[in-house]
Amino acid sequence: MELDDIALRSCTLKDTAALALVGAATFLEAFAGTLDGEAIVAHCAKQHSVETYTKYLSRPDCKIWLAETREGAAPVGYAMLTQPDLPLPDLSSDDIELKRIYLFSRFHGKGAGQMLLDQSVTAAAEMNKRRLLLGVYRGNLRGLAFYRKNGFVDAGIRTFMIGHRQYDDLILSRPL
Repeated sequence: MELDDIALRSCTLKDTAALALVGAATFLEAFAGTLDGEAIVAHCAKQHSVETYTKYLSRPDCKIWLAETREGAAPVGYAMLTQPDLPLPDLSSDDIELKRIYLFSRFHGKGAGQMLLDQSVTAAAEMNKRRLLLGVYRGNLRGLAFYRKNGFVDAGIRTFMIGHRQYDDLILSRPL
């Protein structure tokens, strides 16, 4: 599949089921084998439910774009911007968080991830934000390389629990 075969569109409340499915499936694809089975299933059930995406899309500070195949409009990934929820001492209303950028691995390296990131950067700049922030799992070396290639630098660390285990995200930032 080539980049010309992928299209982005803004999400509405009608897209919550697709977002929940893609969110859970891509999270499982990325972290199965890293996270405990019971914990990853519980995490996906909570964080990637239709209700969760309904709440996000009901917020005025949240923007989500769905990546779909042009033929058949099958969802393959998405990007979401929200008000930041990160433990940074210099956080301000001029910041925005790339809360999620998820893409099925078979589409990695073909430009779809770059298209989602570029859309997010453009939208954040149009919102007059000064800095784009994100958290990425410390062990996600491919993701870290992608973000660093796109001008993100280390800004902090966030710890979080999934099940009974603690994990670290690196918080990255990029000026807009």
